Amino acid sequence: MKFGVVIFPGSNCDMDSFYVIKEVLKEEVEYIWHQDTDLEGFDCIILPGGFSYGDYLRCGAIARFSPVMSAVRDFASKGGLVIGICNGFQILLEAGMLPGAMLRNTSLRFICKFVNVRVENDQTPWTNHAHKGMVLRIPIAHNEGNYTADEETIRRLEGEGRVILRYCDEKGEVTPESNPNGAMQNIAGICNREFNVFGLMPHPERSSEDILGSTDGKVIWDSVVEYLNQKA
Repeated sequence: MKFGVVIFPGSNCDMDSFYVIKEVLKEEVEYIWHQDTDLEGFDCIILPGGFSYGDYLRCGAIARFSPVMSAVRDFASKGGLVIGICNGFQILLEAGMLPGAMLRNTSLRFICKFVNVRVENDQTPWTNHAHKGMVLRIPIAHNEGNYTADEETIRRLEGEGRVILRYCDEKGEVTPESNPNGAMQNIAGICNREFNVFGLMPHPERSSEDILGSTDGKVIWDSVVEYLNQKA
């Protein structure tokens, strides 16, 4: 299997993602420049965290127009796996590949800390190594992570099992206090209808080795590898 990590001007988690795939998972991975449009041979595309184009206008608003995003959209339409982490999630929202939008954190401050998220659906390419209700300790680092959508979209996401991760406390209880940014329904990660496009605000690449204080993020990467192995 082969992973691709897209680099936008302003990306700053691209090397972290690349390292996890190559050195922790021991899988093939290549960088993809934002002006590239050939995604032939890739199995999973990673849109990493960072501040693409300096977060001008809105987070992800300019990156959505990068040439690579047309290719990413076509790649996903054919069933390819796409994961957007933090700024990558924001880009997926701006590109219309996932529903909803991001607002500024209710604190109006940049937040960088470990949080707990609960796995809401373990029947996806991203969570098959988890179990429903499992609590993962994964860090966040964002200023605009306050997920919002209209009521009908929220009902649809909930009803179709497309809310994949939800902010919670260490016991798995979903509370206002465990919501770091004000996101509706404590939503931390969602999928598209086909479950092959996944956006999440927490950084699994920053919690995949003991030295980083948590290996819980590796559950997501191991799930992807398992899914792709089963498809092969």
